[in-house]
Amino acid sequence: MSTEKRNALGKGLSALLNDSPNVNTNNKKTYANPSNPVSELDSLGSVNEIKISEIEVNPFQPRTEFDEQALADLSASIKLQGLIQPITVRKVSAHAYQLISGERRLRASKMAGLTQIPAYVRTANDQQMLEMALIENIQRENLNAIEVALSFQRMIDECSLKQEELGDRVSKNRSTVTNYLRLLKLPPTIQASIRDGGITMGHAKALLAVDDPTVQLYIFQQIIKNELSVRKVEEMVREIQKAPQKKEGKQPEALPYQLQKVQDDLASKFSTRVKLKVNAQGNGSIEIPFLSEDDLGRILEMLDW
Repeated sequence: MSTEKRNALGKGLSALLNDSPNVNTNNKKTYANPSNPVSELDSLGSVNEIKISEIEVNPFQPRTEFDEQALADLSASIKLQGLIQPITVRKVSAHAYQLISGERRLRASKMAGLTQIPAYVRTANDQQMLEMALIENIQRENLNAIEVALSFQRMIDECSLKQEELGDRVSKNRSTVTNYLRLLKLPPTIQASIRDGGITMGHAKALLAVDDPTVQLYIFQQIIKNELSVRKVEEMVREIQKAPQKKEGKQPEALPYQLQKVQDDLASKFSTRVKLKVNAQGNGSIEIPFLSEDDLGRILEMLDW
């Protein structure tokens, strides 16, 4: 593989995609002839034409949704000009391959009616397969911050990586990795808004300066309602941090799982921290705090008051 191609893949992915000892180093493409298939010795590390029917999708693919219009556009381009960038596969048997990266290209090629597709053949174990799929996913320009954060978390959990190691894999410093991972600590409502483009990464970083999810949700509501800039949100956070903090008393006992789920569902519905209190006799109360008259009006409106 040329230096230019390696740089295009990115530091982390290219490191994982090192050619096997049997790499074709003359940079010349070799193609599989259906009547005289290339041997594994010849095919590893080179570009080969492989039957699409012999390629299995990557079981570790982190992305499950693909833009149908974008696929149709890519398919039209492939029909006109052919597939310019080969996919990457690993060989699992004599006539079977497993996709490592390039599922969009593979899908679009099927739509274009291709029966064969150019592919790099690599050797990779299951963990390397997962890492490569995640890294390719992370390097996509159209990923939102939550998708990146979830991919980072998967690499830490499923590939047993530390944050420093993860940073090396994806060519990002540790503070950047940490900032993305912290997004997953925000309430689900806020995470969904980041994912859908309702608020920016800058808004989210400002919200993370507040520890209380109730306050985070209140500020979030103000961002949406008043279209606040990142700078305005940072000012709100500073004002809140200056206010005297209420001391917490004795922490209540943890709720049973089913009641905890009810409490979480209510908190998500009202976009504020809901407290469910239940005594040994089964009696209790539901507390829905509010941070302003506007916030109270919002909650009362949801209750059809």
